[in-house]
Amino acid sequence: MEIPMGLRYDKLGPRVVKALEGRFFQAWYFSDTSSAVEKVFSLIPKTDTVSWGGSLTAKGLNLTEMVIEKGYTVINRDKAATPEERAELSRQGLLCDTYLTSTNAMTEDGQLVNIDGFGNRVAAMTFGPKQVIVVAGMNKVVKTLEDAHARARTIAAPANTQRFPNYKPPCSETGACESCRSPESICSFIVHTRLCRPAGRIKVILIGKELGL
Repeated sequence: MEIPMGLRYDKLGPRVVKALEGRFFQAWYFSDTSSAVEKVFSLIPKTDTVSWGGSLTAKGLNLTEMVIEKGYTVINRDKAATPEERAELSRQGLLCDTYLTSTNAMTEDGQLVNIDGFGNRVAAMTFGPKQVIVVAGMNKVVKTLEDAHARARTIAAPANTQRFPNYKPPCSETGACESCRSPESICSFIVHTRLCRPAGRIKVILIGKELGL
């Protein structure tokens, strides 16, 4: 039987938003996905160049397809024909106007923890794009910073390896973090975003649903 989480999320979500705002993020909470998607596009000027990192949440909400359909100029590494072209488009994405992504984990007191294999996504979150829009389901929210690191390493990373059949770090076989030093590890970079600087550059949209990994 599915456990009803809507009431808990509707109570907790606004508190997390307030905590994020106290750390200089802009933040909003929505119970439904349609309102959240509408908010995303209200934040992106039509003149912006848009790019994105690997995010099941963004894809699940059709954000990347909608960006293209709405006529934005995009830097789309997913269309690359070769690994070299993909790497070059990822570099170009660091200078876009708006970068769309999610987060691997978020604490109730408003901190983000993200894990990355090549570093392009966490690099964009840290510096480069004029604004970063983080869209995340409430399933990403955990109590403490220690919990956030644990979620990123032991839940998100092993699950995400299944998306990349050409990469075979140990966790892709065991389903658990092995604290590996594999050259194919997707845990090369772990970034803890304690504050948003400059204020308001990172915009967080929380949704009261189970989204992403």
